[in-house]
Amino acid sequence: MEAHLTLDRLGLERNGRWLFRNISLTLPRGRFIAVVGPSGVGKSSLLGCLAGLIRPSEGAATYRCVQGCDHAPVDFQTRIGIIFQNLLLAENSSVLRNVLCGRLGRYPWWKTLFRFPPADAQEAYAIIADLGLAEYVHRRVGEISGGEQQRVGVARALFQGPEIVLADEPVSNLDVYLAGRVLGILRQHAHEQNRTVLCVLHDPRLVERFADYALSINPGNPEDWRMREVARTAA
Repeated sequence: MEAHLTLDRLGLERNGRWLFRNISLTLPRGRFIAVVGPSGVGKSSLLGCLAGLIRPSEGAATYRCVQGCDHAPVDFQTRIGIIFQNLLLAENSSVLRNVLCGRLGRYPWWKTLFRFPPADAQEAYAIIADLGLAEYVHRRVGEISGGEQQRVGVARALFQGPEIVLADEPVSNLDVYLAGRVLGILRQHAHEQNRTVLCVLHDPRLVERFADYALSINPGNPEDWRMREVARTAA
């Protein structure tokens, strides 16, 4: 199975306490990995290290791109789609423009000053519609609900066309039906487009339903992390 992300004795210390330590594993490409554990255990911090936003206290994470080259997270950021807990959306811009901004790094600033390429707008609209937001496409983000904003954040990350998706509690504001719809789309992108998804989840039912693997962190022992394959139930 092709390796996509390798962790070598990865550890993070904060305020004299290790959140996690000595995580060494290889994650295959094209799989949905749930990151689980109680609040405060370091799940978001782990994603921050994998995104290149937090410098680990020890060890390293290495991505292998589709061309077979190895990269540190800070050198791989243009290929990582991040779904933040705080979303970081532009509330005075439309849903469509927020999603289109996922590709700002692909173009010189002057090319997107007034509009994005029409093909990009069509692709962004298709993702927005798939997430059940078609009727809000031209609505200002500040005018829609928290759950709708959360789906805009998911759409923006997917529109980037990333190799890796790091999703920090992407369905925390959604009901059971919409949570299933979003996680089903993320799993579909992993399996059909060979992307790797690492997703922080709290509901064990969602883990069993959508994840291929579950990475758990033990708050009582930062070195007692576990990786297990999930015998997923039918969606």
